[in-house]
Amino acid sequence: STSLSIYLNAIPNNKIVNMKLAIATLLIGSAAAFAPAASFGRNSALKMAEAATETEGKAFAKLPASVKPGVVTGQALVDLLDAAKEQGYAIPGVNIVGTNSINSCMEAAAKYGGPIMVTFSKGGGQFIAGKYLNNDADQASIAGTIAGAKHVHEVAALYGVPVVLHTDHCQKAWLPWIDGLVEASAEHFEKTGSPLFSSHMLDLSEETLEENIGICKQYLEKFAPLGILIEFELGVTGGEEDGVDNTDVDSSRLYTQPEEVFYAYEQLSQVEGGAFTCAASFGNVHGVYAPGNVDLQPVILYNSQEFIKEKIGSDDDKPMRFVFHGGSGSSVDDIKYAIGAGVVKMNIDTDTQWAFWDGVRGYEAKYHDYLQGQIGGPDGDDKPNKKYYDPRMSLRAGEEAMAARLIKAAEDLNCVNVLN
Repeated sequence: STSLSIYLNAIPNNKIVNMKLAIATLLIGSAAAFAPAASFGRNSALKMAEAATETEGKAFAKLPASVKPGVVTGQALVDLLDAAKEQGYAIPGVNIVGTNSINSCMEAAAKYGGPIMVTFSKGGGQFIAGKYLNNDADQASIAGTIAGAKHVHEVAALYGVPVVLHTDHCQKAWLPWIDGLVEASAEHFEKTGSPLFSSHMLDLSEETLEENIGICKQYLEKFAPLGILIEFELGVTGGEEDGVDNTDVDSSRLYTQPEEVFYAYEQLSQVEGGAFTCAASFGNVHGVYAPGNVDLQPVILYNSQEFIKEKIGSDDDKPMRFVFHGGSGSSVDDIKYAIGAGVVKMNIDTDTQWAFWDGVRGYEAKYHDYLQGQIGGPDGDDKPNKKYYDPRMSLRAGEEAMAARLIKAAEDLNCVNVLN
């Protein structure tokens, strides 16, 4: 009822966020406020919320009470990103292509003691569904991305870390992919009170600034009631990744201006309950290139923060949450300098792809003589080799190598031991 909604809006967020999923919830106003279904009386609902808060407490000593092990959405996601910004670390955002790489992400996070962002690309979602399938209407990309997200929901809490479920670059022509995922999140929200996905990135940087942010604003109005955060891009990330090819882009477009960042901040702040991050370009390039071929200028992020702070009259030195694209191959000094400007997440793909392959390659090299036939090898001509060519063996080697690379990335991002 309306009166119940008004009443619950007055409750502190930390009590509402911890409300048990046993209560059928309906998001109202902002992603941080939830109201129980009409079948529950006001008093019983509030008592259950308070009891949940008192008994559960904080899952992680260094994070807000709203952040729990498993998939993090809504206000808990905002709290997590703000904690990263305040405490000076960034979360690895890793592109995945199946459950092997998904599990590597969560294994690494459990080992380095921090959050992780599992990132689905449109092509990665299609690969999960199966390359055999027709994808003319993005049906395979949608189905595969949803399937991967459901896998994460089932196992994430077992790893004991916060996991952000994110989708990567979505151009204007690919928006039907996001539409399908939002529909799935709405269905998940009706059942659980939280969305299937934590956040989505819209990469409309090829459009005019006004159209870019205008479309992002329209989508944020859809996302906010579900507790989904939007990531948007200003300027262009160079290089090529998963169907997005900016290798020949004019170099001037690789550098975002503070006025553009403020325009986006001002427009998206008008969406009630909306939460957003900005992928501002400061010379970022997808892929790994020889030293000297990439000119990063993270000072652009500092200038943008100062510009916004002055415009809105804020006491916060870092009012915008930035993200760092094209992170593979970047120097540690550039990474840490960017974190100081409010970067809360860095994308990693090229380096983890190589790490996974290198693990598989190393396995083959180590057991090469056992992998030349089903029977016969160094131990005898009649000895079976099944335990060596079992796909799980080489794939596990890839998982371990990828997890090890992510632990190194977390160290570079100051994201080690940030939970407890």
